[in-house]
Amino acid sequence: MTKIYLIRHCEAMGNLHRVFQGSTDADISENGKIQLSYLRRRFADIPIDKVYASPLIRAQKTAHAIADEKGLPVELVPDLREFDGGIVENKPFVSGLGGIPALVDAWNNHPQDFHPEGGEAMRDVYERIWHAVADIVQKNPGKTVAAASHGVALRCLICRLLKNTIEELKNIPWTENTAVTLVEFDEQLHPTVCFFNDHSHVPPEYLPKRSRILTLSSELVKEGKA
Repeated sequence: MTKIYLIRHCEAMGNLHRVFQGSTDADISENGKIQLSYLRRRFADIPIDKVYASPLIRAQKTAHAIADEKGLPVELVPDLREFDGGIVENKPFVSGLGGIPALVDAWNNHPQDFHPEGGEAMRDVYERIWHAVADIVQKNPGKTVAAASHGVALRCLICRLLKNTIEELKNIPWTENTAVTLVEFDEQLHPTVCFFNDHSHVPPEYLPKRSRILTLSSELVKEGKA
């Protein structure tokens, strides 16, 4: 079996300011640094052979919290990157995405069809994150690796691992910042999800609760109240 720990990056400035940061290379927040200190402790006694990360700085810094203590390099994998938001990229959720009713409907109700103008299709993210992780697994037979990625990308991957169809994406919970998911793969790439979205290493006060549902936000925008 090959084990892969999948980690969502720590809190970044886009999370803090509630923007659709997507492929924008936002740095981490002060709270994110605290989250990484707890992630570092969690992995202190877990043997890891290799560490991978999305090229975005928030994922790199998350990966280094694990790798540096073990004297390992972080290998960057472009296809672990986050979704490209196109016309809503790096804009506030309320006034950006929340101001486009069709996108809000897709985001909330059928995220598999979410595809902002100039951005990436959710169905393409679903395919590329799978191929990125499958490639990592095939390069590390029998080893234990860690990979730092992003909220949308990991949600797509977990949907595939648990449901094997993107049509179930709406029913897959979001992972928290620095949450860990462990998956074991056999030689035929059959996955077993050992645990999902485990953020028990981070005290609750360092995991801010923020709604990802935008129906109300879109109504406020249309009424000029936000």
